[in-house]
Amino acid sequence: MSRFDGYFLRQLLILFGFFTLVLVGVFWITRSVSLFDRVISGGQPAMVFLEFTALTLPTLIRTVMPMAVFAAAVYATNRLSRESEMTVMLATGTSPWRLARAVFVFGILTGLMMAAISVFLRPASVEQLEQRQAEVAGDVTAQLLNEGEFLHPAQGVTVYIGKIDLDGTLSEVFVSDRRDEESPVSYSSKTAYLVNNGSGIHLVMVDGIALRLNPEGRTLSSTLFADASYDISELTNSDTNAMRSLEAIPTLELLQGRESILATEQFSEGELIEELHQRFSWIAICIAVAMAGFSTLMLGSFSRFGLWPQIFGAFTILVLLEGVRGFVSPVVIDDPNLWILLYLPAIVGVLISCVFLLIAGRPLLRTRSRGANGALSQA
Repeated sequence: MSRFDGYFLRQLLILFGFFTLVLVGVFWITRSVSLFDRVISGGQPAMVFLEFTALTLPTLIRTVMPMAVFAAAVYATNRLSRESEMTVMLATGTSPWRLARAVFVFGILTGLMMAAISVFLRPASVEQLEQRQAEVAGDVTAQLLNEGEFLHPAQGVTVYIGKIDLDGTLSEVFVSDRRDEESPVSYSSKTAYLVNNGSGIHLVMVDGIALRLNPEGRTLSSTLFADASYDISELTNSDTNAMRSLEAIPTLELLQGRESILATEQFSEGELIEELHQRFSWIAICIAVAMAGFSTLMLGSFSRFGLWPQIFGAFTILVLLEGVRGFVSPVVIDDPNLWILLYLPAIVGVLISCVFLLIAGRPLLRTRSRGANGALSQA
């Protein structure tokens, strides 16, 4: 690569890193607010929130990376044009195709980054996140240890704990179990302890009363007890083997083991094909948006005010490509044989780039076109 190519490529990579950090930060703050509230209100420590946040980063980075690639290509090209560097290179006889080499290399590099994230890191992070969410959902202790709140760990069950001492003693405990409509029962005790005896977690209540309602005779019986054990292991869903999502399936398994997935999990062949090729289409779209952003700005001539019409046109092309991506996914799910449509946005982006570079490489044609437009405006 020439020195100008290296300089242009460095500018693109620096701006790409900047825009990626900005976009990830904005999206992360938006999502982390609800995640933080949900995790902390569930009685989990702050480390669980940090772990969940880290596991969602590959998905977040994959979402914003094409936008960061496009923004870097547009911003760098516009800056080089505004500072006359692009104009000087064109004046020395360098064609737009030659200048596009650095942008193409930039697209390849970002595509390789996207490949690592979309094909490997994101499925692994989603799988780990789902496992941790299942473990947290099955953490009965964390869900119950909230002072002064009426909690509903399961349908028909209400638990209240007035105070939790430093030694783990629970005070002013109330449990209402209405899962058996024929015989609802309520427990109230001064103190209680959570005990894990190997067979499950039990709430051992001391010095309390049990109230049982007989709906038929409309009678209420009460029983005083010195201590009573209440099994709370079944109050939450602690099944960590729940069905995984499509995003959590490893790419290698999608390539080689689709038959076993179809036989054991509730996914259609179209969904598996769409998810597999979607991961690879994200790689191609990085190259397409980089080339589209650069080639659109090459249609403009030098101006101290920048290339705002071309920038707006490039943004319109980006929106168009994203719209096509959203349109073809349901089609592929219905008919897996049309999986090539998932690469249509990238193909369209590259074709548009080639057409624009071809037009930009004919300055005489562009000059005549601008002259004709100027004559018409004067007339």
